[in-house]
Order: sequence, then C-alpha cells, then structure tokens
Amino acid sequence: MKRRPLALVVFLLLSLSAALGQSGGELRFYLHSDPKTFDPLLVADDASETIRYLTGGVLVRVNRRTQQAEPELAASWKIARDGRSITFDLRERVYYSDGTPFSAADVAATVQRLMDPALHSPTADSFRSGAGAVRTHVDSPARITIAFPAPVAGLDKLFDQVAIVSSRSANKQRAALGPFYVADYKPDSYVLLKRNPNYWRRDAAGRQLPYLDSVRLGIQPNRDIEMMNFRRGDIDLINWLDSEYFDRLAKQSPSLVHDAGPGLDSEQMWFNQVPNAPIPAYKRAWFRSTNFRRAVSAAVNRADLSRVVYGGHAQPAVGPISSANKFWFNAKLHAPAYDPSGALRLLQQDGFRLQGASLRDREGHAVEFSIITNAGNKPRERMATMIQQDLAKVGITVHVVTLDFASLIERITESYNYEGALLGMVNMDLDPNAQMNLWLSSAENHQWNPRQKLPETAWEAEIDRLMKEQAASLEPARRKTCFDRVQEIAVEQQPFIYLVNKNALSAVAATVANASPVVLRPQTYWNIETLSVGVQTAGKR
Repeated sequence: MKRRPLALVVFLLLSLSAALGQSGGELRFYLHSDPKTFDPLLVADDASETIRYLTGGVLVRVNRRTQQAEPELAASWKIARDGRSITFDLRERVYYSDGTPFSAADVAATVQRLMDPALHSPTADSFRSGAGAVRTHVDSPARITIAFPAPVAGLDKLFDQVAIVSSRSANKQRAALGPFYVADYKPDSYVLLKRNPNYWRRDAAGRQLPYLDSVRLGIQPNRDIEMMNFRRGDIDLINWLDSEYFDRLAKQSPSLVHDAGPGLDSEQMWFNQVPNAPIPAYKRAWFRSTNFRRAVSAAVNRADLSRVVYGGHAQPAVGPISSANKFWFNAKLHAPAYDPSGALRLLQQDGFRLQGASLRDREGHAVEFSIITNAGNKPRERMATMIQQDLAKVGITVHVVTLDFASLIERITESYNYEGALLGMVNMDLDPNAQMNLWLSSAENHQWNPRQKLPETAWEAEIDRLMKEQAASLEPARRKTCFDRVQEIAVEQQPFIYLVNKNALSAVAATVANASPVVLRPQTYWNIETLSVGVQTAGKR
C-alpha cells in the first residue's frame, strides 16, 4: 500500500472537518459588564441573560428567525382549553452536564422556586395571571402539568425564558442542560463556558452538538477596545454595533458586517404629565394636550434622524411595535409624516400663535421646554439636537440637558423633576404582555404619568381595558384585534413620540461558520449549537 504524504492527510482531515461544520474551537466575544448572577431564575441584566441563553436548557425555544415556538426539552406540549394549565411531555434519557439525570421533578422544582414571591424573580412576573398559587403535578418522570390560577395568554412561549435547574445536583452552577456550562469566572476579566458533554441535541447527520469546544466571554465595557480587538482577531463577533462603528468597519471589511434590518428596540421622547410634578401648570397643560403632542410629533423629521444620526441604519418608528415583530405589528399604521405646517394648524386649534419666530400659548407664554437624555450616548445627543432644530422651525425653543444615567432615572421615576425625556426601549419579548408594565395606567413604567390610582383619561382607560382583555384571551386573533387597537390609540394620542427603530447591526469574523444574524436577540449567536470556528475563508481582519 502506498503511503499518503502527511501534509495531504492533514489537509484532507481539515477539509472534512470544515465540510462537516464541526471544527470545534473556542468562540470569543465580550460582555459589557460582569454578570449580576449565575442563577437563571434571577436574570435581570444583559450579561446574565447571555449566560442563561448559552447554558440554560428550556422546555420551549422561540426560534429567533421564524419567531415560532419550537420543542426543546419538551418533545411536545398541550395547553388546556381554558388556558389555565399546560402539560409537557419531556424528552427521555437527557442528562445535565455533570451527569445528573433530567426529569419532570426538575421542572416542578424550578417552577415552584420561580413562582415563590420571596425569590422576586423578574422572569416570574410574566406568569402571574391572578391571585393564587401555581401548582405542578408530576404525572410521570417524563410528563408534568403546570396549573395557573387564571388563564395565561401565549403561555408556551413564556417558557423560552425559564432555564430548568437540577433539583438533585450538588453543583447547580455546573449542572446545565444547555449547550455549555460555566467552567470558570474571573470578575472584571472573563467567563469561560465549556461544551456540555451530555447535550441532547444532534445535527441532521446525527453528530452531537454543539460543535464548539468552549465560549470565552471577556468582560469589556469599552466599545472602542471591543472594536479594536475585533479588527485584530482577538474576538470573533460583536453582537450589537451602533451605526457609527458599523459604517467604519464596513468601509474596511464589508463582508464582516451584517445589517439585519429594523429591530424590536425603539427610541422615543415623551412629556411629563404627572399632576404633582415640579413644573409650571401652564406647561403641564401643554403636555396633557393631544394636539400639542401630535404637533410636536409632526414637527420632527424622522427620516432625517434615521439618515443623519444612524447613517440609514434605522427606520422611522410607527408606534409601540416594530415591523420586525411579524405577528403583532399593526400593518395599517404608518409613521407620522414630517409636516411643520400641519403641526402649526394643530397648535392653532389650542390657541397657540406665532409671534415673529416665537410660538406663544393663549396666555402669552413663550413655548419652551427642556429635554433630558443620558450623557455620553452620542446618537441620543445628536437626535436631541436635531429635534431642537426641527421644533425651532415652528417657534418652539428646546433646551437639551444631558445627565448621568443614575440622575436621569431618579428624575423620571422619583422626583419627576423634568419636562421632556428622550430615551430608548429595549424589547426582549415579542408578546404584548411584556409591555403590560408600560401601558397599564397603574404601572410604574407608565412613564408619562406612572402609578395612577385610576386612569386619568378616557384613552388610558381604554388601553387598560384592551391590555387586560388581550391578556385574558386564549384566541390569538382576538388578542391581536385588541392590541392593534392599543397601537392605534398610541399613534392617535402620542403619549410616547416614537422616533426610530434602530436596525440590528452586528459583526462576525470570517472564521465563524454557520453564522446567520437576525433581528431578535441574541442576534449573532441565537444558533450557538451549530456555530464553529475554523480557518478564515474570506475577507481580511
């Protein structure tokens, strides 16, 4: 038999490995802060959420591309007709990363701990449907029924956020059902995840997933350093880029950047309508006027904000839901048109008049107010300046005030010592129930006038009714009808003046195989099981 040259054998092996998409290796990217917790039931920050996604095994996973629920640890499930319970049939012969068997007892223990009020789990809030306890019944090691005191809309998709914790393992941090487990953590430096040797999923060819051997999550809050290290090849991806960094990188390495289109997140401004806020009564009267809010909205050129501030990597926002949310977006609505003349007509209906270049109300007060936003956020500072210029064209004087984030939050949630605010909203969930704490008039995050004992306007009362009705309904079509109307009211009343939906921008090195960035978080590693790191095939870094 002839011997093949060693170099040829190595080449063939590497080629076969690459063809199979199973190069192993280590994926490297950054968290922007230390994780606050490794307990998946207490996650409330981005870094901890990343670790939960990479290590937590869930019963149901929302596919970030299709936005549909897919079976994970549960091979199937059935929601009762009354929407008060769900039964899961679990996969058998599944083991945690430390070898501990998985069973329905783990699901029961996880749900009971999750719903314990003493835990104060942010994840649990989505499941609270009424007074009374959540009950679990283990029908067999592979079947469990979870019963709620009242119907829960969209119940199956909510389990995408619930990582099942072992009820028996002595080292729960290392006992993971997801593709990786936490192997090491050095504060202010890194979190090291290693491949779960017992992960249950396999690819179409029957090979065990994940392909990667490990994921190294460096802790680096500085975005400039993150970009520099990506260019040098020290990290493999950046899950989220702002438009300035995106365009800079696109000029040098266009094949490495990805614009997935409008994301779920929005940028918006609003006016303070709190009755006892320390602002003049005449200004509060402006802010509580629908015509005034709609006029300000019409005077803002959203297309310019998208083009100038975000380099075209944003779209004028319509309302509470982005067009990226395929099912829930009300396609009948359109972003408010830029119309300064129309804005002046609306203002005239409320007795405002132009005197020279200055707009004055019916009592002769010059129309001027301040907008607060967070210092150091360049896109928001630029937007505030452009809004200032747009409103000057209709005679309104705007003062831009930048504050550190802690001071900003104190003003909008405690002292209410502000007039207008410009901030963003991060939407992690597709379902409108995730916005209950925003739209209910009694909610703490009902930013323009929070914690109302009773709704102060008829339209807020209508939104309260619609949000509760959709949450109690088990019919998707009925829920959508209700929430479509909520979106219409939001556009009509403009309590939030929605400005833009930023595009989902990311960067992925050419050495990462099978990457397919999407608009839903986590954009770049949503399919972490099938990613692999190998030799560079295209482009330069």
